[in-house]
Amino acid sequence: MKKLLLLLLLFAASIHFIQAQPSPEEKLRAMGITLEAPPAPIANYVNAVRTGNLLFLAGKGPRNSDGSYITGKVGTELSIEKGYEAARLTAINQLSALKAEIGDLSKVRRIVKVLGMVNAPDDFTKHPAVINGFSDLMVEVFGEKGKHARSAVGMSSLPNGMAVEIEMIVELEEDH
Repeated sequence: MKKLLLLLLLFAASIHFIQAQPSPEEKLRAMGITLEAPPAPIANYVNAVRTGNLLFLAGKGPRNSDGSYITGKVGTELSIEKGYEAARLTAINQLSALKAEIGDLSKVRRIVKVLGMVNAPDDFTKHPAVINGFSDLMVEVFGEKGKHARSAVGMSSLPNGMAVEIEMIVELEEDH
């Protein structure tokens, strides 16, 4: 009887722990991050395409709230730290696009894959250190669900001289 009571108490405690976890949006608020509506694409594409429970998000860059971008080549015009900040801002912009598409970030089952492109000179080799700005925020917001497969590569240029451009694939919870 005591063992059964102990099991019931442990079960109740685990349910409380699961329920006590803050939502992704609560975590963002606690970090002082506000998600703004993403701008509409300026060409013949869309911000996201869903197939089944996978959502493919178009590449986004480090767009500031005033519409300007963090620009420049990481490793010459920008430090690795500034590149990291640009990737983190890009993560916020991707989360804005994701929220606009699905309405509630709690519907995310997993961040599956990230492609991070860094505007860098030919001899630059620290691309992962830059894209960590994106990856670190995904883990801060989603915990284990935010850990993803990733590529971090260098580009000789990016649109409008952006420091980084990042796309991602997200798995969503099953529709009920």
